[in-house]
Amino acid sequence: MEKVALVTGGSKGLGLAIVESLSKSCDKVIATYNKTNPKIALPNVVFKQLDISSKQECDLLLSELKEENIFPNILVNNAGITQDGMFHKMDFDAWQSVITTNLTSLFHLTQPVFKQMRELGFGRIINISSVNANKGQMGQVNYCASKAGIQGFTKALALEGAAKGVTVNTISPGYCETDMVAAIPSDVLDKIKNSIPQKRLGQPNEVASLVNFLVSTEAEYITGANLEINGGLYSS
Repeated sequence: MEKVALVTGGSKGLGLAIVESLSKSCDKVIATYNKTNPKIALPNVVFKQLDISSKQECDLLLSELKEENIFPNILVNNAGITQDGMFHKMDFDAWQSVITTNLTSLFHLTQPVFKQMRELGFGRIINISSVNANKGQMGQVNYCASKAGIQGFTKALALEGAAKGVTVNTISPGYCETDMVAAIPSDVLDKIKNSIPQKRLGQPNEVASLVNFLVSTEAEYITGANLEINGGLYSS
């Protein structure tokens, strides 16, 4: 069976590292981007524009893939955004946009893909959450709520897929060297690094390697798990 992966938010940061890693182990990888085409040439990789918050666009993408006789049997829900602010000052749009992009969007692609995976008798779904789903973060009530919701989504869906050959798992990264983290003021970032037991940021390829393991045959007995990769931050 061909391994065909669909990775959302695959144009930079963790997403691009995941795409690069899967391109070496999968027969085809479809990577989505929101606005800017990365224009990166990778073997077995096709980039497609997608607003993950739009169910209409998600339906259209899946229809296009079906017409091309492409069926993703690996789905990595990685796309996500932040709109930080103290909760007592947060407006509804900041709440809604983060919840829609980070959590509601999981329904848009996962529901139709999961249905086909069940019929096929094989599938791998990996949802990218965050260390902050478990430990919380001031100024990120919307983000933490969305990422915690992903973990509940994973555990419930794993139960529905287990008998059908479909595994569903969550990866919760800590702070990694990405554009999102680079935007944090340097003094704040120094404090974050010092709070991490390993005293460093994670590397995107470290998270990508974990994704690659979860789609391998060696991981087929792992489902419903939340795998934390954070340098010991949560344990501190």
